[in-house]
Amino acid sequence: MDRLHFFTPVRIARGQGYPLEEVDSVSEAMVFLRKWPTGRRGPVYQCAVNCCSAAMSGKMSAEEARKAFVGFARITRLLDDDMALPLGGPSMDNVYALRR
Repeated sequence: MDRLHFFTPVRIARGQGYPLEEVDSVSEAMVFLRKWPTGRRGPVYQCAVNCCSAAMSGKMSAEEARKAFVGFARITRLLDDDMALPLGGPSMDNVYALRR
């Protein structure tokens, strides 16, 4: 697997009538971010761009960049509802602990 591919794709839901988009890598996330309207580019957008740029230059992992992109998608309400919860792994321990 390419070092810039995400372990799990980020699913983007633009709304009813639009197909779900899957962003599979740092480079796909950058393409998506570059198309984002200039007037809607705030600090969360800039953080996602900075993290993706850092991953492309080898200063950050693809998964760290993915987390920033997921945060951007969540804030802009583009993150597919199924993506809102983490998938398995060590981070799930915290989710299960909260449910007890």
